[in-house]
Amino acid sequence: MEIRAYKKVDDEDKLMKMIENEEGWTYSDNNMSEKYRIALENSITYVAYEGDVLCGYSRSIDDFGLYIYVCDLLVKPEYRGKNIGRKLMEYLYTDYPNQIVYVMSDVDEYYKKQGYQREGSIFEVSNKGDVKS
Repeated sequence: MEIRAYKKVDDEDKLMKMIENEEGWTYSDNNMSEKYRIALENSITYVAYEGDVLCGYSRSIDDFGLYIYVCDLLVKPEYRGKNIGRKLMEYLYTDYPNQIVYVMSDVDEYYKKQGYQREGSIFEVSNKGDVKS
């Protein structure tokens, strides 16, 4: 198992294909793909390889040294249960040892299983004028 920083030339096509094959992930859709490719380069992105197979990745953002926010963590289904997600998170902790790390998640059970504690929630703010008071 090799975990390392994302390299556009080596990893972009494999990563986008992995996302395309994951149910519910829309980053590879035509209207999101270009923006997401830019986000991968401008985020803290790590990839996990088993041999020459890209089997997982994480993408996080640094809030100017205040906090790290994990936006995406994905492991291919056939590689799940092998602690790849945990290892990707540990790599982040190694590179940013003095920062608090938060995860934005739709799969809370995974993170609870890892022993992470819930700290609040996340809300989508609408810009359509339908804010209710």
